[in-house]
Amino acid sequence: MTEKLLLDTLDDFASRNAIADLWLRDDDATQPSSALDRLLDLSERFSIPMTVAVIPEPTDEALAKRLEQTPHIDVAVHGWAHQNHAGPEEKKRELGLHRPLETVLGELRAGLEKLDSLHEPRFVPLLVPPWNRIDETIIKHLSAAGYQALSVYGPEKPGKIPLLNTHVDVIDWRGNRGGKDHDLLFAETAARMCDAHDTGGMTGILTHHLDHDESVWDFLQTLFTLTADHPGCRWRSSRQWLEALSP
Repeated sequence: MTEKLLLDTLDDFASRNAIADLWLRDDDATQPSSALDRLLDLSERFSIPMTVAVIPEPTDEALAKRLEQTPHIDVAVHGWAHQNHAGPEEKKRELGLHRPLETVLGELRAGLEKLDSLHEPRFVPLLVPPWNRIDETIIKHLSAAGYQALSVYGPEKPGKIPLLNTHVDVIDWRGNRGGKDHDLLFAETAARMCDAHDTGGMTGILTHHLDHDESVWDFLQTLFTLTADHPGCRWRSSRQWLEALSP
């Protein structure tokens, strides 16, 4: 099967003059690295816009200088320090109520201001919570803290702030912690494209450059080859999506 299901889905979209919107989010950037270079080069080669979720606390100008060399890159806020504050029996979470609310919101404001200063031309006020987890109480305060949207993992649900989620994670976190089987990834992508078309949403691909094995790189190469110029889909940036929210 491999990529045939996805290609058939794309061809079906094109035959109906329909277009599936895709977007790409990569998590956990702090500094330049060979893995990040490889992903940026792949993105540039196929002209795929990418949102890089940067961890504000440890990052500095070195990453900003690297990202400015690649077109079609947006920078989102990946929490503050990607530090777990949950208890040993809980799922990892930085943006929970294990600390005073104002402490968490203060970090989120600081992260937004720091990345806006470092990456001003590329910065988007989009929050990507570490581990894709955030308490509902914190969500209620995001707009006042300067954020326009939130990005987690899974189907979007109505809430206090617009959601631009990811839906296909390339890593098998519960298994070998390497790349998922390609048949599964293409099937997940095709299924989400169909669901998103019915609801008017996007299909978000989630990568983690520091954790990629060769299977992931091969999948991305094939995915970009199939989709970069196919009339049944288009890659969009988070910036384009945010701009469409404005009246």
